[in-house]
Amino acid sequence: MDMIAFIGGGNMASAVIGGLVKSGHDADSIVVVDPGDVQRDKLHAEFGVRTLAAADASLAHVAMLVWAVKPQLFNAAAAPCAAFVGKALHLSVMAGIRSDAIARATGAERVVRTMPNTPALVGQGMTGLFARAAAGAADRAQVEAVLAPTGRLMWVTREDDLDAVTALSGSGPAYVFYFVEAMMEAAVQMGLSAEQGKTLALATFAGATSLAQASPDAPSLLRERVTSKGGTTYAALTALEASGVKTAFVTAMKAAQQRARELGDEFGR
Repeated sequence: MDMIAFIGGGNMASAVIGGLVKSGHDADSIVVVDPGDVQRDKLHAEFGVRTLAAADASLAHVAMLVWAVKPQLFNAAAAPCAAFVGKALHLSVMAGIRSDAIARATGAERVVRTMPNTPALVGQGMTGLFARAAAGAADRAQVEAVLAPTGRLMWVTREDDLDAVTALSGSGPAYVFYFVEAMMEAAVQMGLSAEQGKTLALATFAGATSLAQASPDAPSLLRERVTSKGGTTYAALTALEASGVKTAFVTAMKAAQQRARELGDEFGR
């Protein structure tokens, strides 16, 4: 199998590597470059992959390079790789680093930039992808094969759209956890335990999203079917509207989009 190298061996790299190994990719054809002894030992023990403490000339034989370092560490991590990886296909799971910056730092034009989210750790992720012009159909297919085990994929045609993807799905799990926290707090105030509130909230989110995915109807119509005028759901939604929750939620996601742009300006130029 073609060699794949991961620069950085943190949680997202682990999620992708785990998916590859479980789907039959030969662990001997995967190498991880990470300066941390503990992380290298963990990845080797868990998946059987090869590890390096620092980049070396062996990267010249790699067909795909996966960038999985923190954005502020990218330039330092790219410098020792650049001499060897110009011909490889580059796949980035880093936040904020734009494809121009990756191409400039590595000499590679075949770059696919992605925005995954943390449910990728359990194979339920949502990843937005953007490919530079030099990354053709075969390259895109390779990227899809690598990321498919992490969950669902969605291509965008403009790199700037990844900022919106970041605001919606990249940061989105935190919004869900935030609402679950609120429902747990409400459960306690209404006489249930926090654990009961958590169980009810998580099951409700899972069930509602499954129903929305299975139904051809718009979420607004599904909501209306649950909302009888004068009933309990109506009372709750009326209170939410009176508090301006929907407007605040849209404003919050626009703030996340703006921050994604700022991170791109800071780290990705």
